[in-house]
Order: sequence, then structure tokens, then C-alpha cells
Amino acid sequence: MNKQTFPKIVGILNVTPDSFSDGGKFFKFEDALAQASKLIESGADILDLGGESTRPFAEQIDEETECERVIPIIKAIKNKFPDALISIDTNKYKVAIKAIEAGASMLNDTSCLTKEKKLAELAAKYDLPLVLMHIQGTPQTMQINPVYEKDVVSEVIEFLKKQIELAKSIGAKQVIADPGIGFGKTLAHNLEILKRIEEFEALKVPIYLGLSRKSFIGKLFNIEKAEDRDLHSVLYHSLLLREKIDYIRVHNVKMISILKTIYNSLNSA
Repeated sequence: MNKQTFPKIVGILNVTPDSFSDGGKFFKFEDALAQASKLIESGADILDLGGESTRPFAEQIDEETECERVIPIIKAIKNKFPDALISIDTNKYKVAIKAIEAGASMLNDTSCLTKEKKLAELAAKYDLPLVLMHIQGTPQTMQINPVYEKDVVSEVIEFLKKQIELAKSIGAKQVIADPGIGFGKTLAHNLEILKRIEEFEALKVPIYLGLSRKSFIGKLFNIEKAEDRDLHSVLYHSLLLREKIDYIRVHNVKMISILKTIYNSLNSA
């Protein structure tokens, strides 16, 4: 077994009424803060906070609404856990800058700079990590009929390479690449990316993976409820530990933390 460092655990906190897995559960301020505490205490290295759902066919919201959802909870988390690392999951410049002012220290752009290139300017100005995720289309169109002319892995890598170069040309120094499991991909596309995840090392940036509770798991194992896919998510991650993946974005931090303890116990000196 190799002795690669276990990936950073990114705990998902959706303060939305309509996210695919836990929409509405943490929409209220008190529930969101309690869940943030649970994720941190369970072992999350980073909290990824989102105020707009990116599930298939989700409705878009305006900047003001998104800020109303995320800014108060960022401030509350930083007040309770001053050392907490918070990632803001947004493709809007104004939301991102207000989140940074409130205490966020990482940017997660699921549009991969196709909506607002200025997010790279923010990453450069504040020297923050910037996650760029591949997506084909938009959340409103991505799962209608995703098709790739060549093969999915080479096209995703090609697009990410172009956007990484763009971000760096703007001044962003800490760029991270996310293949975008489930974002404009079929079941076959998702599995092909996971089978060939080592090819993403060619991007020469840290790799960020979000497969937790995704619909491909539901289709493969006939599991309708997203929250019932946690075990399968952990098992996929366990088999991918031999690959160079730097961040894993998950819902059930407690289960992943158990996997981390087991992994580290077998890789200790």
C-alpha cells in the first residue's frame, strides 16, 4: 500500500431549499449552524458552503438572495470556530467578495470561470485557493443529453487545462481542478472519469473530487434516496485512495473520517 497523505475532507453545507441531497434540511440558520458544528467536530478540514443549488434543472437565484443565505452563517461559523476554513461555493463575484469579507478563505466555482472571470481576480488579490469544476452546459441543461465528441476524459482535461491557464494568467496562484462528477455526464461518463482519474495529474494542479451521494451511484445500485448512498460513496473513495486526489467533497464526514483513521493506521511508520 502506498503512503500517500489522505485527502483533505471537505464537508458539504447547503443552505438551500432545493439541493439534490439535503435541500431544506439546513435552510434555517439554527439548523445550518448545528450542521456546521457537526461537520467540523466529525473531522472536516474545510466546509464548502453553498446558497444556490446546482442540482439538475435547479432554478437560479439572484445575488442578494444568495448573500442573505450564506453571509450570516459564514459569520456565525467563524465566530464559533475562528480557525474554521470555509469555502464559498458560488459563481457570482459579488457573493464571493462578501463571503471573503465575512471569513471565507477558499473559492469553489462550479461554472469554471465561464460566468465570471473576475473570480480569478479575487483569488489572486487575496491569494486564495480557487476550485475550477468542469461542467457541460449549466445546471438547467447539463443532464438533458450530455455528449462528448472525443472521449469524456480527454475533453474534460482539455477544458480544465484551458481554464486553469486563464485563471493563472489573471493572477490566481492556487488553482485546483474538479472533473465535475455528475455535471453534464452520464453514468458511463462518470465511471470512465473515475477509472481514469490518474490522467488528471497531467493538469499539474491539486485534484478535487465530489462524488458523494451522486445520482450515478443511485442508478448503479438502484438507490432512490440520496442520503442512502453514503456507504457506497465511502467505498468508492476507499478504492480511489491509491490515486493522487487532494480534496474529497462529502456529505457524511463522520464515515469518511473513519476511513481516514483506518487508512492512516495502515500507513503509519
